[in-house]
Amino acid sequence: MSQITPYDPPQDPLEVLHEDSDIVVLNKPAGLLSVPGRGKDLADCLLTRVQVAFPGALLVHRLDRDTSGVMVFGLTAHAQRNLSMQFEKRSTKKTYVARVDGHLEPKVGTVELPLIVDWPNRPLQKVCHETGKSAQTDWRVLKYGDSETRVRLSPKTGRSHQLRVHMLAMGHVILGDPLYAKGAAFNFPRLMLHSEELRINHPENGHGMTFRTKAAF
Repeated sequence: MSQITPYDPPQDPLEVLHEDSDIVVLNKPAGLLSVPGRGKDLADCLLTRVQVAFPGALLVHRLDRDTSGVMVFGLTAHAQRNLSMQFEKRSTKKTYVARVDGHLEPKVGTVELPLIVDWPNRPLQKVCHETGKSAQTDWRVLKYGDSETRVRLSPKTGRSHQLRVHMLAMGHVILGDPLYAKGAAFNFPRLMLHSEELRINHPENGHGMTFRTKAAF
């Protein structure tokens, strides 16, 4: 969570992408915490909002405060356990779209750099070949702009700030990143990172399901 900007979460109504007796899938807005932070001023989050509309909703995974996009919640203890195991075993497939600084080349590739929390500067994360946990991200360029690149990112692991730090390490910070961007790359209305697509197996019948929501940028 950014320590630079005050917490002023958007008040958009819940955008439900799918609901049944076992799961509910939503489009999380940028600027809203997935779970409560420490202190009353950080109590408002997607989880508590979802639980108002779906009292049995249980957390399965998280998105960073400043990232928007697809999130799934379990509506039963069994669904939560099943989905959590899918994320843990990396059998889910997550796809993000981002706008990054500069021209990312080549057009397709993989970045594999180990990550760990930067303790003196937490919540920042950093690349560390000695103590970091393995992290892998595939990328595919979608379009080049004058001084930026629109890119599709597919994380193979789920480390904290993985996409943000991997892009930073490659010299192409995600635009509008309140923690890692500087100068002109910082001056955007939001973090230009969106969870565009999530593929899971339904926790009750095992059927493959894909949920998708287009980025607002």
